[in-house]
Amino acid sequence: MIKRFKKIVIKIGSSSIVDEKNKKIKTKWLNSICKDIKSIHPNKKIVIVCSGAIALGSKLISDKSLRRLEDKQAAAAIGQIELAKNWDQILKKNKIIAAQILLTLEDSETRRRYLNVRKTINALHKKNIVPVINENDTVATEEIRFGDNDRLAARVAQMIDADLLILLSNVDGLYSESPTKNKKAKKIKEIFEINSKIEKMASKNFSTLGSGGMLTKIWAAKICMSSGCSTVISHSEKKLPITNITKDNSTWFHAIKSPKSSRKQWLLNHLDPSGSVIIDQGAKKAVENNKSLLPAGVLEIKGHFNRGDVITILSIKNTKIGIGVIAYDSNDAKKIIGKNSKDIKDILGYEGRDEIIHKDDLVKII
Repeated sequence: MIKRFKKIVIKIGSSSIVDEKNKKIKTKWLNSICKDIKSIHPNKKIVIVCSGAIALGSKLISDKSLRRLEDKQAAAAIGQIELAKNWDQILKKNKIIAAQILLTLEDSETRRRYLNVRKTINALHKKNIVPVINENDTVATEEIRFGDNDRLAARVAQMIDADLLILLSNVDGLYSESPTKNKKAKKIKEIFEINSKIEKMASKNFSTLGSGGMLTKIWAAKICMSSGCSTVISHSEKKLPITNITKDNSTWFHAIKSPKSSRKQWLLNHLDPSGSVIIDQGAKKAVENNKSLLPAGVLEIKGHFNRGDVITILSIKNTKIGIGVIAYDSNDAKKIIGKNSKDIKDILGYEGRDEIIHKDDLVKII
């Protein structure tokens, strides 16, 4: 199934790589997947996104589950060394050089940093080096963290224009309902569109070690599909968990055939907008017709933001219509809303853009 894909991101959850009882690396399993990766490397460009640092380090911080942020950060600082060391050693046995990259949400949300990460990964791929990525839990706070590596993996896939994201977990796909609660639950083998029905199917149950559930995998697939990248959810415990992926033992989310430009993909999947604007019915129609947002159509500004920040566009009914890069900071934007563009210079005292969000910096939500 994966033969036709050239650039692959493999996301591995904590429950797949860390033994739940003794909080140690599943060495036998890691040997197996590294052998599997060797069979497709270097014919394919591969990125690994791997959780498990907090789980590995937690045994040295507390016998109980970690609750305080500083304890989780300390555990991550300990566990990340062990995680990276194991990947390095076992990939090296398979004649593959590994590199470590630690990311925070800001590395994905700030356009310059987003592009820098992309360039770093591309430079490593030119030398056939496999990046092993994790969230930088030692410095990320609750306010700026991804919260789960499913969405981190999706953002990485988007960064590098990957054509496949593999989500390896302790489940073999999306079911109509929880298979542990209902043995008659049916697995959904192929998905071409993620709608409210699909999202309702997603289980919100969390594993003991991980921070994500089925719902975060659906969100990750949604990010990738709009970027022209297919996604597959598959069980990590089968022999050769990558090359043995089939249509029957997994769930496939097929990519949209005509993805948006890379800049609009980045905008569309922004996880933490700085604020929002509420617009009138006329402006709503303009946005839906791929036109720029003018100050005259804006009713209200919410939040504090700077020029160049990413904000959400909302209708009068508080429905999300789009997302875009604002041409003014929040203080100046409040002064010109509802005004004609030709009056901006008189109001602000300088020549600004006619559009509060230009159409090239705006993505409508379909």
